[in-house]
Amino acid sequence: MEDKKAEDIILLDLRPDAIIADYFVICTGNSDRQLRALSEAVREQVKERFTKLPFSVEGTPESGWMLMDYGDVVVHLFQEEKRAYYDLEGMWRNAHVLLQIQ
Repeated sequence: MEDKKAEDIILLDLRPDAIIADYFVICTGNSDRQLRALSEAVREQVKERFTKLPFSVEGTPESGWMLMDYGDVVVHLFQEEKRAYYDLEGMWRNAHVLLQIQ
């Protein structure tokens, strides 16, 4: 994600409280084109390194929000306005931050 110029990348450890996933990866893209590039890069890198494809992908780059569900890890790609609206960091404020790249 960093290679594709994603902003404010954060990795949250949701264990042991969450049953939906162990980790959330959250980042911001500046346009629908960037969200598309980010989702393609995540898909390619995870497939190459871990031989996994997402179980599901929700949202679209044009909507300003995408979710890629890999089971234990859920990747959230947002444009800034949607990220503020959904406020996942606020919702999971008790989660341990494993990584944060501004």
